Amino acid sequence: MDTETRPRRTPPRHRRPAALAALALVTVTAGAALAGCGGSGGGTADASGHQKAGKKVLWMGDSIAGAEAPPLEAALTASGQRFKNMSSDGGGTVVEGDKMAGPMAQGTWQDLKKNLASFHPDVIAYQLTSYDWGTPAQQRASYEKLAKTARDAGAELDLVSAPPFKIDDFYKKYEGAIKSAPEAAKAVADASGGKVHFVDTTPLWGTERAGKQARRSPDGIHSCQQGSAAFAKWFTERLGKQYGFTPAAPDKWAQGSWTGDKRYAQLKCD
Repeated sequence: MDTETRPRRTPPRHRRPAALAALALVTVTAGAALAGCGGSGGGTADASGHQKAGKKVLWMGDSIAGAEAPPLEAALTASGQRFKNMSSDGGGTVVEGDKMAGPMAQGTWQDLKKNLASFHPDVIAYQLTSYDWGTPAQQRASYEKLAKTARDAGAELDLVSAPPFKIDDFYKKYEGAIKSAPEAAKAVADASGGKVHFVDTTPLWGTERAGKQARRSPDGIHSCQQGSAAFAKWFTERLGKQYGFTPAAPDKWAQGSWTGDKRYAQLKCD
């Protein structure tokens, strides 16, 4: 991709110590919910009791998805699944829309082709990006292209709605496209005959970016460790129901080494 034409919205480069104590709440509250799910181990077993190979999950999106990736990898790995992060800071969109989004989308499609050939995912999870700029028709066409690409590769597709985030001066021009993207994604899923799943994250994040439920970092856009861990727990549980595996209990992954990922310091997470 031509990086000279690509807008950049990477986290600010300031550092603060990562707070591990905040994850305790996620671990404690998640325990009760998982207790009724049949245990805390990972993976699935066949009729003979042998463990089956886990699903391969390819995670796509922008830097918002990137902040969610470290605990999602930890949660899925602890659950016996495999994970690859294909999110991109300052890009990641598949929407072949306006003159700004188009070059970014070209790079994403090229990266996806490489990852399909090397990783062979069973599940492609694409979190709608803050760069899905285009008309509703362009958005839908791009999501349909992604669905066909997944189907041709033998993978199912999850289109995941983005959390509410701050519409600052940079995003204001594209506010309409940001609002129409989930509607276009849901339309594609509804017409897919069950091959594409639209994952509405509103029950987790709410609809207000400044609300406590949204768990945004100080920049109003990304999430810190606690919010990212909450998403990892929530989404892993959903994937478990969808693809037949038991999510690992949060105490198996929520306070792992991922909490020290440098991106959280850059986000000024306490």
